[in-house]
Amino acid sequence: SLAIGHQYSSLGTQPILCGSIPGLVPKQLRFCRNYVEIMPSVAEGVKIGIQECQHQFRGRRWNCTTVNDSLAIFGPVLDKATRESAFVHAIASAGVAFAVTRSCAEGLANNCGCDTRHKGSPGEGWKWGGCSEDVEFGSMVSREFADARENRPDARSAMNRHNNEAGRTSIIELMHLKCKCHGLSGSCEVKTCWWSQPDFRVIGDYLKDKYDSASEMVVEKHRESRGWVETLRPKYNFFKAPTEKDLVYYENSPNFCEPNPETGSFGTRDRICNVTSHGIDGCDLLCCGRGHNTRTEKRKEKCHCIFHWCCYVRCQECIRVYDVHTCK
Repeated sequence: SLAIGHQYSSLGTQPILCGSIPGLVPKQLRFCRNYVEIMPSVAEGVKIGIQECQHQFRGRRWNCTTVNDSLAIFGPVLDKATRESAFVHAIASAGVAFAVTRSCAEGLANNCGCDTRHKGSPGEGWKWGGCSEDVEFGSMVSREFADARENRPDARSAMNRHNNEAGRTSIIELMHLKCKCHGLSGSCEVKTCWWSQPDFRVIGDYLKDKYDSASEMVVEKHRESRGWVETLRPKYNFFKAPTEKDLVYYENSPNFCEPNPETGSFGTRDRICNVTSHGIDGCDLLCCGRGHNTRTEKRKEKCHCIFHWCCYVRCQECIRVYDVHTCK
């Protein structure tokens, strides 16, 4: 289902033929036909989830690289139950919920709209108004679509369902009041307020923190009437058990230093590194101890800009020389 946002981004600009979207399981196909109006938002949600993943991991050994010629758009990376898989599922599910919620509030679909549940007593000096975003509907769409293929009684499905829900929960956690002032000359005698989602960057930052503190789990098998069922439990009892807001995983990540087709690692050769940083984006860690090359690069930039009354800015064009450091 991730491929719907990457390779099929044209869904938002043309009529959708659900049967022509490759990779959908029967439940997703039925969902597409029932909610065809909001499928462009589903595609947009996965797309912004992938873009946010690439922003959050831009300076790390694994930088959320996508593969253009495959439905498995991250390659074999998501085959393992790692922290990276946990983050991708969470951010993609959050992206779908976010984009659908926003499009409903903007009136782009007939089967959804504003959240009408907020009609209770307002706070002092303000009243309910505007269009509160219906994150419950957006989360329902994400749950029905993204979780459709996670119906197996195994550990990986359990992990994916948990992380998908953690992504959606992050939006609910970060909803906030947005207000508009009314009154003479902007006196703000009265404010109307509505529930709003944060910028998606805020959600990405939140889930990246959850990635850094993700809980390692172990797989347990139980015999039930339907057969063997796999569940997850925390590996370390002395750590706080993960909540529905936390990400979980149960397999170790590869180091992503060298190219490896089996793990989906592209390695870090020729990646730009920060020579002054001691963090993971620094040349020592990002280049995995192999060292780095330095080259100079000339860039054209605007300079000596002057504001002219009224009202434009005139700039000169300067050539500046930069040092660029890349991993060996």
